[in-house]
Amino acid sequence: MDLNFTPEEEAFRAEVQAFLKAKLPERIATKVKAGQRLTKADQDEWHAILNERGWLANHWPEAYGGPGWGAVEKFIFDTECALAGGPRIVPFGVNMLGPVLIKFGNEAQKQYWLPRILSGEDWWCQGYSEPGAGSDLASVKTTAVRVTDETGDHYIVNGQKTWTTQGQHANMIFCLVRTDREAKAQSGISFLLVDMKSPGVELRPIRTLDGDKEVNEVFFTDVKVPVENLVGEENKGWTYAKYLLTYERTGIAGVGFCIAALAKLKVVAAKVMKNGKPLDQDPLFAARMAQVEIDLENMKTTNLRVIAAVAGGGVPGAESSMLKIRGTEIRQEILSLIRRAVGPYALPFIEEAQYEGYAEEPVGPKEAATAAANYFNYRKLSIFGGSNEIQKNIISKMILGL
Repeated sequence: MDLNFTPEEEAFRAEVQAFLKAKLPERIATKVKAGQRLTKADQDEWHAILNERGWLANHWPEAYGGPGWGAVEKFIFDTECALAGGPRIVPFGVNMLGPVLIKFGNEAQKQYWLPRILSGEDWWCQGYSEPGAGSDLASVKTTAVRVTDETGDHYIVNGQKTWTTQGQHANMIFCLVRTDREAKAQSGISFLLVDMKSPGVELRPIRTLDGDKEVNEVFFTDVKVPVENLVGEENKGWTYAKYLLTYERTGIAGVGFCIAALAKLKVVAAKVMKNGKPLDQDPLFAARMAQVEIDLENMKTTNLRVIAAVAGGGVPGAESSMLKIRGTEIRQEILSLIRRAVGPYALPFIEEAQYEGYAEEPVGPKEAATAAANYFNYRKLSIFGGSNEIQKNIISKMILGL
């Protein structure tokens, strides 16, 4: 595989860099690079900027609003965005539901929902995990019973979802629901689109260790959902769920964000002193930095191969599990090294430092203010989207035949 970029690809990189310099708001980029929290307005603003250029859904077919990029263009775009401080695109509508609708949705669903994802009119969240169904997703117990009454055909949904990321902003949620309680676990699940404003939907925030309310519980009590909101066939939702998860796991690898985090680590290690020398000259610390950079280079190659397969009309299989494992481990190691680099200055927790406008004198290096919060928050990377242990099982079955 030739890993050298062609002149045309380098020209595209220059185009992306020029776009980011002109259009990425400096205020938002500063927050991203500092590891501060983004507001919904920040994310909506960046979403709209990308959509106006036609670069938002960069892996969608052109017929549905995508730019028609190949694997390399997408890789370059994601990497340059991360290096420039571009926010991660909120994935639930664009990167998760969109591909499912394009492949399995009917024409009416595509014509209605896809433009609303691009415009930002709908903000989606993911209704997969339940208290008893996390990595064992096939154990979902939320039910959807089909009924017909004077208002027409619809499902009545009852149950609970948890760890619903950014559900506090969402007006729509795509859910895995059990439509056949007598069938085998994977065989009785359907994929349903639910309006969060429907009577009977209740959202309760889960406050995390750093005081944030990014994740939520969602409860459904006799919620009426039109039959038209069923994606694909009834009881075939497990197929669609697995398809979606391959996109989620590939995205979790976050190659571009790993590259940006490594660049930040190098800056910190070059200015923090140990025994009169920069930390990056300490043999043990330098060795760990070198190892994580080698791992990242290897993952970049694998990521290009997987994206190329998708661009050719395929869907990532066990390779997405490989990316998920290595990508999350690499990003966690980089965040761990940043926290180690700033040392005891990572100990004070100043919640205000995670927000825009904080102007107090930093305690130690400026990178220390969010080092611990980001380290602990991103321990979740190896858990959500299917824990890394589950991904190893997938690899052993699909690749090794065990």
